[in-house]
Amino acid sequence: MSKLSFRARALDASKPLPVFRCEDLPDLHEYASINRAVPQMPTGMEKEEESEHHLQRAISAQQVYGEKRDNMVIPVPEAESNIAYYESLYPGEFKMPKQLIHIQPFSLDTEQPDYDLDSEDEAFLNKLRKKMEITPLQFEEMIDRLEKGSGQQMVTLPEAKLLLKEDDELIREVFDYWTRKRKSSKSASLIPTVKQEKRDGSSTNDPYVAFRRRTEKMQTRKNRKNDEASYEKMLKLRRDLSRAVTILEMIKRREKSKRELLHLTLEIIEKRYSMADFGGEVMAEVLAQRALVKPLYTVPIVR
Repeated sequence: MSKLSFRARALDASKPLPVFRCEDLPDLHEYASINRAVPQMPTGMEKEEESEHHLQRAISAQQVYGEKRDNMVIPVPEAESNIAYYESLYPGEFKMPKQLIHIQPFSLDTEQPDYDLDSEDEAFLNKLRKKMEITPLQFEEMIDRLEKGSGQQMVTLPEAKLLLKEDDELIREVFDYWTRKRKSSKSASLIPTVKQEKRDGSSTNDPYVAFRRRTEKMQTRKNRKNDEASYEKMLKLRRDLSRAVTILEMIKRREKSKRELLHLTLEIIEKRYSMADFGGEVMAEVLAQRALVKPLYTVPIVR
């Protein structure tokens, strides 16, 4: 008996489907060697995400039991519901404002900073208030300016004085606290940011990286090519067109200058004709007087 194989085929509404009765079905032990291997369809996930062990356990449990069970749940971080200080942070006296979006076009400096206070900052701020006056918003603005002015390398104390524009003693206290907290922190910045892919491609295996580049080019519409080559061609075309426009503008200015020179030459010839200067004596006299007077402007050279 030849080895039978099974291949997944799409259903066709124009072809009838065979219907078998119970007695027409063959014995299973005779056809146990049937190869029913179905090609694996793409899941739409990244390869690193497909190999995640919680997902593989859930898929294996579903294949074994055939139904959803408790051990098939992928763990997620739990959210706390009973918080003791919730009422102090969110009082119940809330009123819906007239405008939910406020635009401040003439006072952009009053925007809220991206840095937010935490419990450690509040403890330091309470100690600092005993010596000098400082508000939580002012502290957040100072830390925000230090973070945005640092980047990968931390700013120095003289640079911090130029960024903050506060009292020297206050700047020194906040700068020392920010330096200690920045060094003890595991991340490069105290402001949470979206983790993106590095330029050298070394973070491709990190599942927490957002907006990753695709290693393989996806097939798009046949009548529309969205690839890098087309983009570079469009940039080159735009650069060539801009150069053509610049050249045409310069040609226009040149032709205009030539036309003005022609009109001036014609006017000079008419004046000489009216003065009967056929020998060029008057013209030579005018040129000699003009050579004695130094012009206050540069005469453009027209070729």
